Formats: sequence, structure tokens, C-alpha cells
Amino acid sequence: GADTLDLLITNKLIELEAKKAGIKIKDAEIQKEIDNMVASYGDEAAFKEQLEASGSSMDALKKDIVVYLQTRKLVEPRITVTDDEISTYFEDNKDTFTQAEQVEASHILVEDEKTAKKVAKELADGGDFAKLAAEYSTDTQTASKGGSLGYFGKGDMVGEFEDVAFDLDVDKVSEPVKTEYGYHIIKVTGKKEAKKANLEDSKDAIKETLITERLQEEYPAWLAEVKKDHDITNELTESE
Repeated sequence: GADTLDLLITNKLIELEAKKAGIKIKDAEIQKEIDNMVASYGDEAAFKEQLEASGSSMDALKKDIVVYLQTRKLVEPRITVTDDEISTYFEDNKDTFTQAEQVEASHILVEDEKTAKKVAKELADGGDFAKLAAEYSTDTQTASKGGSLGYFGKGDMVGEFEDVAFDLDVDKVSEPVKTEYGYHIIKVTGKKEAKKANLEDSKDAIKETLITERLQEEYPAWLAEVKKDHDITNELTESE
């Protein structure tokens, strides 16, 4: 329909403007955007699931990313972000830049103490944690991922589990821990110390946020100017 045609024309205009400005998008830039998306979904599996659910594909996504990056490089020169604006944003959103202590852990969950002791012995004898998680863990969401729970803060897990996880050193494995879900064997794989909000450390992230906001504000005006400058039908026909 009309919307699809308008989108095709818009994308073609962006492509032409990018070509005129000598803008080239590198594979590494596309991959960086994909990596950011994967991180926001938690892991690759969740990201791919979402991609399929939306009826899109990796190829279609890459094309969309190219258009986005071209647009960004074309519109960004119109945008300024001052140090004062960054400081104000930081003060207004201080809580979001404070990091509580976090632990990254994997676990193997089993129903009874006997199985828990068996798994603990296999681990003590040099067994591979991820393989044993796949074999024994009743936590279906994490078993196939080596038991990985990712990072979590205090209050995210049941008390007995949390106490042990926060006490363990990195790469250490716990004895079986009993909770309402069964018996867990916990392996801590990473730790993030609590961090107070710090303007210097947050500057780049804030600038990025403000630029993204301004891009959305500035884009319609930029596009209107570009459409006015182009004889769209001729440009489209000539560039085929």
C-alpha cells in the first residue's frame, strides 16, 4: 500500500543521500548494533526467538540497520549535545547510573539430596559443570545453557540461594543448597562490585541517549528537506 511505497521511497532517498555524502557502513558497525540487541534480550537464543516472532530475518534486520546507521550519520551533524545537558541528565537520572553489587552464577537444580550429593561428587572428581547441568538439572530454562543464570542482584533469588551465591568466590562451586525448589549446586562465574553514580563514567552513555532522542526529533525535518530537494520519481527511475 501507500505506506510501503513511502517507506521504499524514503529508504531510497537515504541511500542516495548517503552515497552523495560518501557514507559507507562497515560490517563491524552492523555487528555492533546486533551485539547490542542480543545483550538487551539477554542472550542469542532469546534474540533469535524475538526475531522469528516478529516475522523478520537476520538479512532483513541487517538491511534495516544499514538504513538506520546511514540516517544517523546524515542527521547527526545537525545535533549538538553540551556538557551542561549531560550534567543535567545525570543529576535527573542518578539512580539509573548507580550499580548495586551483582553476582553471575550457574546452577544445577535437582529434586532430592541423594542426587545432589551424586552430582557434587562428580564435580569434585573433575566433572564438567555445563555437561552435568544438561544431564541432571530440572531447571529446563537453564539446563541447556550450562545452568547459566546470568547476573543478578540481591533480592532477585530466594534467600538461601542468594546468601551462598554472594558468599562464594568466583569459579568456586557450592555444596548442595536446599530451597523450596529442591537442591541447587551453585557455581559463581563473575562478580560486579557496587558502584556509586559517577558522571565521568556515565558521560558517553548519556551522550548516546541524548543523541538518539534528538535524532528522533530532528529526523522528520531532515527528511522533509531531502524530499523537497529531490525530484523523487526521476531519481528513483534514473538509479534503477
